[in-house]
Amino acid sequence: MLNTTTNNIIKTPSLLSLPKPCAAGSDQTHGHLYNSVRPSVGAVFIRKQSLGKNIALATRTRPPRSVIKASAPTTTGYEKAVSVKAVVTVIPSVKGVLSNIGVSRGLDDIADLLGRSLLLELVSAELNPETGSEKPTVKAYAHRGLIENGRLTYEAKFEVPPKFGEIGAVMVENEHHQEMHLADIVLDFPLGSVRFTCNSWVHSKADNPDKRVFFSNKSYLPSNTPSGLKKLRHRELDVVRGNGQGERKAFERIYDYDTYNDLGDPDKDPALARPVLGTKELPYPRRCRTGRPPSKTDPRSESRSINVYVPRDEQFSEVKSATFSAKTLYSALHGLVPALESAIVDQKIPFPFFTAIDSLFHEGVPLPKQGQIKELLPRLIKTVKDVEADFLRFEQPYLFDRDRFCWFSDEEFSRQTLAGLNPFSIQLVTEWPIKSSLDPQIYGPPESAITTELIERETRGALTVDKAMKEKRLFIIDYHDAFLPYVNKVRELDGTTLYGSRTLFVLTSKGTLRPLAIELTRPPGNGKPQWKQVFTPNVDATNSWLWRLAKAHVLAHDSGYHQLVSHWLRTHACTEPYIIATNRQLSTMHPIYRLLHPHFRYTMEINALARQLLINADGIIESTFSPGKYSIELSSVLYDKQWRFDHEALPANLISRGLAVENSSQPHGLELIIKDYPFANDGLVLWDSIKEWVQDYVNHYYPEPSLVESDAELQAWWEEIRTVGHGDKKDEPWWPTLKAPQDLVQ
Repeated sequence: MLNTTTNNIIKTPSLLSLPKPCAAGSDQTHGHLYNSVRPSVGAVFIRKQSLGKNIALATRTRPPRSVIKASAPTTTGYEKAVSVKAVVTVIPSVKGVLSNIGVSRGLDDIADLLGRSLLLELVSAELNPETGSEKPTVKAYAHRGLIENGRLTYEAKFEVPPKFGEIGAVMVENEHHQEMHLADIVLDFPLGSVRFTCNSWVHSKADNPDKRVFFSNKSYLPSNTPSGLKKLRHRELDVVRGNGQGERKAFERIYDYDTYNDLGDPDKDPALARPVLGTKELPYPRRCRTGRPPSKTDPRSESRSINVYVPRDEQFSEVKSATFSAKTLYSALHGLVPALESAIVDQKIPFPFFTAIDSLFHEGVPLPKQGQIKELLPRLIKTVKDVEADFLRFEQPYLFDRDRFCWFSDEEFSRQTLAGLNPFSIQLVTEWPIKSSLDPQIYGPPESAITTELIERETRGALTVDKAMKEKRLFIIDYHDAFLPYVNKVRELDGTTLYGSRTLFVLTSKGTLRPLAIELTRPPGNGKPQWKQVFTPNVDATNSWLWRLAKAHVLAHDSGYHQLVSHWLRTHACTEPYIIATNRQLSTMHPIYRLLHPHFRYTMEINALARQLLINADGIIESTFSPGKYSIELSSVLYDKQWRFDHEALPANLISRGLAVENSSQPHGLELIIKDYPFANDGLVLWDSIKEWVQDYVNHYYPEPSLVESDAELQAWWEEIRTVGHGDKKDEPWWPTLKAPQDLVQ
């Protein structure tokens, strides 16, 4: 037992989104995206109980549009040469202090002492008016300065010639033998300072002789790019697109597409082979190309490796200023998962009794001695330091404080449908009787066993089906057609089972849901006909436990659907093509790139780690979810049948599921069918706040609709998302066009 007198409970800080950009310019060409005068979108995502406070803050602090001023740097018009001081801020790597000890570190120190380790070049935003060509850059080496607050500075002095014009970019050549993380570059001119926000890793010249380019904090549409920067803008896009050849190296920042052909490991074991996702038979979004060679036993599959390439700036931060380094969390997980597994004598033996589950909350699991896992785990878990050992303890759900067995109740079962982890699946019943759309020759009779008579019996005659349909009071969670094609396959696996399921709810006069019936179905197979049975709430002992068992099956289906579809597919996999296209088609000086980039950062690394540990063959998902090795394949089938971009916006999603109707007189322009629907109630407040913020931003840069259609980068971005990133769905009729600012906002 733990020594309660010496417990030291440590909780990690919650992860908040990165600061978001804000427009502050006099026109669509010269918006300055550095210091925001409005709260970030991320600032809206705070605790639910302080939601109103933060929304009010967003409204209070937003200045009227007449206050927005241009913040163009005062670097033009000098008739004489001027001296300019540059200060480069570098954030050392967490592991840099130790990993860089050696010959290369010694050489870098010598280069720093000689002042020849970091070469800067100032690029004019203007062309030479006499020759029509780019003006020569102004070069200077930066000398290593002081370390303050964990940040290292380098300083350089430039003599900028007369009429050089505005500084549009700074080129950087890192002559160290190690990469470095640049935070920013500040140029001090006589009339003011100009900041170039970098937040990027700069490769060593030894790895790549090409210079890095950092544009000023001004944002430009392609048509308004300063003449001196046009070639550089195009060149930078060519660099990040790559040529689609060869295996990617860790220091590179190339974005390209590939299919999900790296989930299996047939070279290790033929049983670990998995189908390629992203084909005509199994459609899927695209992932980032790594260029790893094909596996030896299956040329369609990519070989696996310990480290999976993602572009360098997409990798988790290793800089000292990070309060929570997700990269080190990855290292911690490698030690954590085996520790959890070793805590169970036989993974095939379930918990012997209910109170054994409580040990995860009260006693904990011993953690490995090495590493700093206790400081790096997410908020979900906490560590308790004992005199002799470290333990991992899961936080007990708040509901258990009131009733440890509340999850048994129908009330909690219904509440979780609207306010639990997966409030995305419930939908209004719009057709009666309920029927399957699957082929009856393969899957058996399509009619549901949930009949009119059964419903009216369960409502004790107080509500007819016709009245319930008319009043929009019947709701369903329907996993019948989604899971039924895989039932026989899954049931052939050891230690798991699967059904197609339908769960019917009624909206009571109190505005709460009550479950009426659960239908479980097996298709024909092994010479047996289709089997289906309906379970209902009951008071006698046998039927009461059968009802609870049916609910357990539904919850297993729901948790699997949540992780595989609501979470992994919709949140992670479907987003990756947008990230790739944003970097390939939108310049870093494009205002939409600067709007999206903070929200996208690190998603690709998370996805790569998921392919390595979570969704891979015999990984955590396959080991713990009912569909087993068919889990991710099932997500492909549901991507094909269910994912629609035009239904992803929250209002459109609610309408498509019959949970809301348009009503301009209601808040958010929607009338909710279920008034007490926390996911929708809170989500729409956030949605409107974000939409207002994004709408102001987009309208600032695109005051005329024609600017959207004429934006070559933007149109190429949208085309690539549809035809390449989501290429398996490129011919769907529901893809919206991108012709006006409101299209872009949505």
